Amino acid sequence: MLRALLLENLHPDATEILTAAGIEVINHGGAMDEDELIEALQGVQILGIRSKTHVTARVVANAPDLIAVGAFCIGTNQIDLEAAADRGVAVFNAPFSNTRSVVEIAIADIISLTRRQSEFDKSMHDGVWNKSAVGAHEVRGRTLGIIGYGNIGTQLSVLAENLGMSVVFYDTAEKLALGNARRMSSLDELLQTADVVTLHVDGRPGNAGFFGTRELDRMKRGAILLNLSRGFVVDVEALRDRIQSGHISGAAIDVFPTEPKKRGDTFESPLRGLSNVILTPHTGGSTEEAQEAIGNFVANKLRDYLSTGSTTLSVNLPNLALEKTTGVRRVAHLHRNTPGVLAAVNSTLSAHDTNIEGQLLATRGGLGYVVTDIGADVSPVMVDALRGMDQTVRLRVMD
Repeated sequence: MLRALLLENLHPDATEILTAAGIEVINHGGAMDEDELIEALQGVQILGIRSKTHVTARVVANAPDLIAVGAFCIGTNQIDLEAAADRGVAVFNAPFSNTRSVVEIAIADIISLTRRQSEFDKSMHDGVWNKSAVGAHEVRGRTLGIIGYGNIGTQLSVLAENLGMSVVFYDTAEKLALGNARRMSSLDELLQTADVVTLHVDGRPGNAGFFGTRELDRMKRGAILLNLSRGFVVDVEALRDRIQSGHISGAAIDVFPTEPKKRGDTFESPLRGLSNVILTPHTGGSTEEAQEAIGNFVANKLRDYLSTGSTTLSVNLPNLALEKTTGVRRVAHLHRNTPGVLAAVNSTLSAHDTNIEGQLLATRGGLGYVVTDIGADVSPVMVDALRGMDQTVRLRVMD
């Protein structure tokens, strides 16, 4: 029986889907460090994580039974994708399932900060009646600057316009503007234009420290900053200084350079205790609706990969959309993408009197993935021959 290790309190639907597919599921509430994970992955074929557990090259190298990893979140920067691909470990994520949840918390943060709700709330809890309109504004008519105009940025753009905001955006890639949103020619132009700046960039290494002293100083005086993307993107020390000086009037931060491993752990940050600053514990996508959608989406991708070999939306392997086998057996051959591999695979099948019922091939960078349905049982000799090819990364045989 295949075994799955699910970490970080994944939605129960993930367990139900994998269990229904005949997979034994082991649930563990928190994240694991490198050594813990290596030990726990012995004899385990499927790993499910969120953002706290890091699947390093060392983890992959010491988990010989691992076939697939499911990132039950948007980002995959916590996984060494190249190391996983080199060992034939497929990685799947949920790039769209929590988009709406992140957009809604961004809208809530924008309104709350613009109206200085966190300050009024604290005063009331301290027993102080501080009724005042000073520094509180409507969001209607103000300009929202979106940095990173992807799935989240575009949906936020539409909703913000519906609230009466003007929207400008900046993205290094060419993106189609939605509604009346305007593309800025440079990051500086956006920072000098926007009353509210919100970051929605991905986790690529080049974005580390992307938003620091220079960018903060170019923001309009009294502007607001949101970071719901990655913790390493913003220089939080510099942000603290600009909030204390009044250059930045407020901030909402959901992600941090260093985050506790599990619920209940102590949280430390230079941003704690600052006025008109909303801090949330990486919950931008953590609604019950989003977690259910993510649990279903990623678990189904893992199940389909194990049962059919389908790699649709895998972030590190060639993508093939596959249904159930059309033959007696299905042979999935992940290999180094060099000339002549397909011919060698078919020659091996032919040499063992194996008829091909159907075949698909996809490539991605240095990897190729050929899936062949055959009309006979698979002989151990033929499996050994395919597995023994110099280009073979991983060979799987399915019913």
